[in-house]
Amino acid sequence: MLEGPRTDRAPRDPAFALTGSHIVVCVAGGIAAYKAAELVRMLDKAGATVHVAMTARAQKFVTPMTFQALTRRPVFTDLFNLTEEATIGHIQLADRADLVIVAPATANSIARLANGMADDAVSAMVLATRAPVLIAPSMNVNMWNHPLTRENLAKLVSVAKYQVVGPGDGFLACRWTGPGRLAEPADIVEAAATLLSTQDLAGKKLVVSAGPTYEAIDPVRFVGNRSSGKMGIALAAAAKRRGADVTLILGPSAVPPPIGVTTNNVETAAQLQWALENASKGADAIIMTAAVADYRPASEAKEKLKRGALGQKTAIELVANPDVLAELGRARKGTTPLLVGFAAETEDLIENARKKLESKQVDLIVANDVSEPNAGFAVDTNHVQLVDHDEVTDVPPASKAEVAHRILDKIVMMFGEERAPRGKAKPKAVAAAKPAKPQKLLAAKSTGKAKKRR
Repeated sequence: MLEGPRTDRAPRDPAFALTGSHIVVCVAGGIAAYKAAELVRMLDKAGATVHVAMTARAQKFVTPMTFQALTRRPVFTDLFNLTEEATIGHIQLADRADLVIVAPATANSIARLANGMADDAVSAMVLATRAPVLIAPSMNVNMWNHPLTRENLAKLVSVAKYQVVGPGDGFLACRWTGPGRLAEPADIVEAAATLLSTQDLAGKKLVVSAGPTYEAIDPVRFVGNRSSGKMGIALAAAAKRRGADVTLILGPSAVPPPIGVTTNNVETAAQLQWALENASKGADAIIMTAAVADYRPASEAKEKLKRGALGQKTAIELVANPDVLAELGRARKGTTPLLVGFAAETEDLIENARKKLESKQVDLIVANDVSEPNAGFAVDTNHVQLVDHDEVTDVPPASKAEVAHRILDKIVMMFGEERAPRGKAKPKAVAAAKPAKPQKLLAAKSTGKAKKRR
């Protein structure tokens, strides 16, 4: 007997989890139905083949023509349509689906699904599918807090193994404030991508640092750098999608942190170091993407320094900040956690990365030439080299989201390898064994081997 969502379909490359997938969006009758149009557009833009099913009440808020225009496909609205059901269309659509999303899922639709009803387009579609089902609740705050609604949703999760995203908290159309808002379409899309992605980091705890640090000169000015935090935030989001328990330590950044990631906001190098020490307990990997300031002012002025008082020339005494990555490397006992550093260079990229690999006592350096167009700070693309103690792997230019997954591909491979502590040779039995053929990094290629450093 088959129970719960099927698991027979091959996991997808998490960088392109939605590309080529068949997704059915089921729209129930609530005011948030208008947001389903944006959800469908975003899924289509991500490369999914999208079909839409609507209840009769949903059609009172948004017409089927809207979704037909967005998907370029007919909308399933009637179980008794002679054309659509000539070949039992709702069963075919349910069978073909890789994922079914109910958005918005009203209190009424959740209750109907929890009781196995199948007398309209949406409930029949959901009950007939063997694909994973994602529920995005949307309703009045009192409906959401009602024990029957909670019981119905718990039944869908525990018995049918459905997944839930949201609801959000805020001002509702009914003029109440509280939980009940439909999750943002971007958050629903990310939840969908997670459900379709390989969970090769499930059970792993990753700590990611991102963004710059600011060292105050006075209450107005600071010493900082150009880091936007985009690469580190992309890594945190990618690791979360692949099932990891992620903690993000984020310096000042205009980029919002990913949903579902524990985020600690910091400003200075000292704050980052303190937050890292606490977050890294029990971590399987620490990814130091943050651009930590090398120096800070020796003292911070309590009041704003006036230009007139400083004169035409002035000097600020700087003192060195702790080398956070090197201290992590020195303090590590054995090979856990796996340590990953970043090197933003303008010359001698590979040579400088190898020096940093040794001096910081880490396992992997992600190096990029920030002078290369579209590969530096505050842009959405990157081109990096993955430098470990055995080889250099080129990750071709791509979006930072895709590059993040290619870096994680490498980390997943390293989790599966037996690594010797830095400065110690690998056990002879392992060294003498014929090495297994390494898994290829998707969209990446090797550019040559470095000599092993003992």
